[in-house]
Amino acid sequence: MREIASLEQMKTLIGSEVAVSPWVEITQERVNLFADATDDHQWIHVDEERAAAESPFRGTIAHGFLTLSLVPAMLAAALNMVDMKMGLNYGLNKVRFPAPVPVGSRLRARLTILAIEDIEGGAQVEWGVVIEREGGGKPVCVAEFVMRRY
Repeated sequence: MREIASLEQMKTLIGSEVAVSPWVEITQERVNLFADATDDHQWIHVDEERAAAESPFRGTIAHGFLTLSLVPAMLAAALNMVDMKMGLNYGLNKVRFPAPVPVGSRLRARLTILAIEDIEGGAQVEWGVVIEREGGGKPVCVAEFVMRRY
């Protein structure tokens, strides 16, 4: 895990990839729990038999929004912002899912600081996030994630 001591140090890293998260395994159980939490039970995610027979992916795949929802945890596992007392998810500027995530995949995030803007009591940080699948040729998610740190 990388440590960044201060906001001033973060500002020197704008434009740089600053961290890579540990791998996260995408299990069928995780996909099913996400389906239950979001009421998105589309068969390509939860019906293993049908997905094996009918899906072009030859098995179940994770929801794109499941992949996206892992961004805050991946960031927290990859980076310790020592002087930050509280961080808030503020939103997203862009999100794309260029490739599917077959169940059984392992994912990790590459994190780049795109911009930092001072705000009252803290800073707004725009992160470039590229989530890659182990052994995959294309990213499974590319996003601009905005957080506020205090």
